[in-house]
Amino acid sequence: MSHSRVLGWAILGTGKIAHAFAASLPLSETGRLVAVGSRTIESAEGFGHRFGAERCHGSYAAALEDRAVDAVYIATPHTTHAELIAQAAERGKHVLCEKPLTVNSAQAREALEVARAGRILLMEGFAFRFHPQTSRLTSLLSAGEVGEVRLVEASFGYDAGPAPRNYLLRRELAGGSILDVGCYTVAMSRLLAGLAVGRPFAEPVSITGAGCVDDEHGVDRSAAAMLSFEGGLRASVSCSIETNLESRLRVWGSSGVATLTDPWLPGRGGPAAIEVSNRHGRRVWEAQPDDGDLYATEADEVARCLDGGESPLMTPADSLGNMEALDAWRSSIGLEYGADVEGLACRP
Repeated sequence: MSHSRVLGWAILGTGKIAHAFAASLPLSETGRLVAVGSRTIESAEGFGHRFGAERCHGSYAAALEDRAVDAVYIATPHTTHAELIAQAAERGKHVLCEKPLTVNSAQAREALEVARAGRILLMEGFAFRFHPQTSRLTSLLSAGEVGEVRLVEASFGYDAGPAPRNYLLRRELAGGSILDVGCYTVAMSRLLAGLAVGRPFAEPVSITGAGCVDDEHGVDRSAAAMLSFEGGLRASVSCSIETNLESRLRVWGSSGVATLTDPWLPGRGGPAAIEVSNRHGRRVWEAQPDDGDLYATEADEVARCLDGGESPLMTPADSLGNMEALDAWRSSIGLEYGADVEGLACRP
């Protein structure tokens, strides 16, 4: 991929995912880190010195005001996404927002409208959607390697640790497993369900969920759901922030099965490969050296799509549909956050 425009990036937040993106940005063809914004100047300077940011800001607002910044990567807690998207749009900064886009679909709908009104690109950061492994999988399925796709099994879980350091156990930050990692399993299921009916994605016609909501912290530590789609395809999904699940993807068809050993963070969680077993035997497609870095491909996709206004790999409609499915999953286990009852929160 060749790009002519180099984007100056600001990273908002200095946590784990911000570190991952900053480390990968130099591997992109189009991006350079010009600024970092944090709640404190000390945190911003520590992060900026580590990754070579040109300027360090002790507030998110100051980073958004930086004239050298073309695009921002939002790597802050879920509950801050909607407001930061609105602030970025007001200042004409393009946005790559770490998943989930917002806490719920109502916020997502307004955030997308704010982005349209501000004429900025707003893209949700499901990194696996932009990685060549995912397009390789869809190509194999489209070629009929497993026959008619009938069942998707998707799991993503890890032990995020105890309170108080584990921010995912904080209800006021809309923590829990569904919004943190269950969102991946739903996004992949919707992608594959859409492939089965010839569309970019498909919405489930029903979602039946189960979950373990922690009495002390008020978040879901583990959850599961069955999603039913048009045409009969079903997806069994599970997630956890207290258990190291297998974190794999299996796609069962009428004549075979495809298994991804590292579907969510290709090249990061271990050797990435797609294994297909069918009537012809077993074949493995391994990660290729030119597949590129997981987060660098995201940054380059932002640059590639600026003129068109959205990425075909993760459209605004796709992001909104995913948030609606996550709303339904949470509703099915009785999990409600403050943002669900306090109204919209996208205005700066």
